Amino acid sequence: MAKKAKRAVVTGGAGFIGSHLCDALLGDGCEVVCLDNFVTGSAANVADAGGNPRFTVMEADVTEPLEVEADMIFHLASPASPLDYYAMPVETLMANSLGTMNCLDAAARLGARMVMASTSEVYGDPEVSPQTEEYYGHVNPVGLRSCYDEGKRFGEALCKACERMYETEVVLVRIFNTYGSRMRRDDGRVIPNFVRQALDGEPLTVYGDGNQTRSFCHVSDMVKGLILAMNTEEAAGEVINLGNPNEMRVIDLAARIREKIASDSGLTFEALPQDDPLQRKPDITKAMKLLGWAPRVGLDEGLDDVIAWFTEGGG
Repeated sequence: MAKKAKRAVVTGGAGFIGSHLCDALLGDGCEVVCLDNFVTGSAANVADAGGNPRFTVMEADVTEPLEVEADMIFHLASPASPLDYYAMPVETLMANSLGTMNCLDAAARLGARMVMASTSEVYGDPEVSPQTEEYYGHVNPVGLRSCYDEGKRFGEALCKACERMYETEVVLVRIFNTYGSRMRRDDGRVIPNFVRQALDGEPLTVYGDGNQTRSFCHVSDMVKGLILAMNTEEAAGEVINLGNPNEMRVIDLAARIREKIASDSGLTFEALPQDDPLQRKPDITKAMKLLGWAPRVGLDEGLDDVIAWFTEGGG
C-alpha cells in the first residue's frame, strides 16, 4: 500500500517566499494547501502550481479560524515589506497575533508541527553583531516599524506560551533579508528597488549614507532551511536564524547592481527611515549544526535571478 503524502498548509502561500515554499513542498511529494487573502500575495505566483492535483488554493484570512487538515503548518502570512506594513499596521499586527493563535490552535487540534516565519527584525537596530538567537534585541515598541517588529516578537512569545502550556510543537525561524524571483517591482526593499531603478535608468535611492550593512539570502536557500526546520526532529522548540552571513554595505550593493546591469544610473540620497537598522548579519551556527544548513547561492548568481525576473516582466 502506497504511503500517504504528507499534507502541508502554507499561510501566505501566494507571497514571495510562500509561493517558492509551496513549489518545493510539491516537489517533495507533499499535498499543499496555500492559504492567502491576496492582500500582498499574487495569484500569478502560484499559477504554475495550480496545475498540480496535490495543490489547493484557499482564499482566506489567517485571522479567521483555520478549517484545514494538515500534518505541517508553515505560518508565513504577514506583510513583510516596510511599504506594506507601514500602510497596513493593524493588519500586520493581527496576522502575527490572532493569525498566529489560529495556526497554533490548528496545530494543537491536528497534532501537527508548526514552523513560524519570524524575522531578523525582532533584533531591531542591533547593538551586537552578528546577531545570535540569544540576543534579546533593541526595538522601539512604538515606532513606525513596531507593527512588524513587535508583531513578530508577540507571535514568538505566543508560540512559546502554547508550547509550554499545551505542548504544541513549534519551530521559530528568524528570517533575514531574502531575495529572488517573484519579488514585486514596488516591494520597497533594497534589492528590487535598486534593480528596478537601474533597469529603468533612474537614480538608485540610497537611504542614509549607504554605509549600513545587510546580508542577503537567496529564496531557494531560505526555502530549504524552512523545510529542514519542519522535518528535523531535533528542531522542535528551537529558535533558529536563517540567512546569509556575508555582510555588505548598501552602497556597495548599489555599485554591484549598476555594474551587472551596465547601468549609468546615478545615486540619490534620502534620510534614513526611523529605526532602520544600521547592521544586519545573522549568526547561523545553530542552523549549521542542527539542520546541516548553510546558504549556497552567491550574490552574483542570485542577482542574476532577480534581474532576469524583472527584465522578463515579472513583478
